[in-house]
Amino acid sequence: MNTEPQRELGVAMIGYAFMGAAHSQGWRTAPHFFDLPLHPAMRVVAGRNAANVEAAAHTLGWAESSTSWRDLLERDDIDIIDICTPGDSHHEIAIAALEAGKHVLCEKPLANSVKEAEEMAAAAERAAANGVLAMVGFTYRRVPAIQLARKLVADGKIGEIHHVRAQYLQDWLTDPSAPLSWRLDKAKAGSGALGDIGAHIVDMTQFITGQSITEVSGALRTFVSQRPVAEEFAGLSGKGGSEMGPVTVDDSATFLAQLSGGAVGVYEATRFANGRKNAIRIEINGSKGSLAFDFEDMNVLHFFDGTDPGETAGFRRIVVTEPEHAYIANWWPAGHGLGYEHGFTHQVVDLVNAIATGTQPEPSFTDGLQVQRVLDAVERSSNERAGWTSV
Repeated sequence: MNTEPQRELGVAMIGYAFMGAAHSQGWRTAPHFFDLPLHPAMRVVAGRNAANVEAAAHTLGWAESSTSWRDLLERDDIDIIDICTPGDSHHEIAIAALEAGKHVLCEKPLANSVKEAEEMAAAAERAAANGVLAMVGFTYRRVPAIQLARKLVADGKIGEIHHVRAQYLQDWLTDPSAPLSWRLDKAKAGSGALGDIGAHIVDMTQFITGQSITEVSGALRTFVSQRPVAEEFAGLSGKGGSEMGPVTVDDSATFLAQLSGGAVGVYEATRFANGRKNAIRIEINGSKGSLAFDFEDMNVLHFFDGTDPGETAGFRRIVVTEPEHAYIANWWPAGHGLGYEHGFTHQVVDLVNAIATGTQPEPSFTDGLQVQRVLDAVERSSNERAGWTSV
């Protein structure tokens, strides 16, 4: 593909709900704050409901709307397909897009099963041979504090890693009267807290440490097994709003892990942690020091240097808003914090730069497959009560 500077890169996004809005923010904002070699043009957003997707196009800044994602693959003015749909459609859309010669950005987790993820990774490998690239949307990698954490580990500041402790805590399902949605349907979502939010802490800790999870021992739990069917879903079945439906995914996932470099890990993902809205917590302990992060204070990284006699009192608080920190120089003056939406802008920046240079963007579909294998091993371990299960 021609990658001359400032050539337009036509983007089509499939799905327009929560993730669609977040991705749209990234596509809109990136060219205004970063000097990109290609200009992403927000051409079309696709969805099943014509009226709703047309309204979304107007609200989110897309030039037009469509109810057929397949039609987008035939358009010469579309270079990137951005997949923001439930997990049950990732496999079909991504492979079709790659085979049509379109670059692909796919939301996490990559698929609903290891088999699907394997086929997607294989399709991405074939496409890459023709200069067509694919990336998974693990946006928390692109938080400046997480970038600094990775650098500290890579620079040897933590030493040999002994412990990885990771949590992703939310509370939006604690009310048993909260209605069913696609995220609570295994056929659409693949899993519950495990895949929805557990996938993030799996990828994030592997990204920071440079180690892969090789074995797990897990336990999944569903606390509320029946929920009211939301009105829009009840209408499809012709039944009233009082209908109850089964929850077919986990509400909570906990597991122990062995990592490839010898570290041991403790992981917890739940949507039943009352009072926790989006607490992504990571602590890593090593032979020379430790680091800790909580997304609810996302502009701060805590670092303990065990080799410095002056730091015996404990962790040092690093405010990650200086120009030397990742991405920050393109934003506000020092001390002015970033938010959740900035990760999606950084995702666009990294993807556009990778396409312009013809280099594999990260995380790749192969990275997404590895995370999928971890999720699968946790589920097998829990279902079979098998103890330690190989990834």
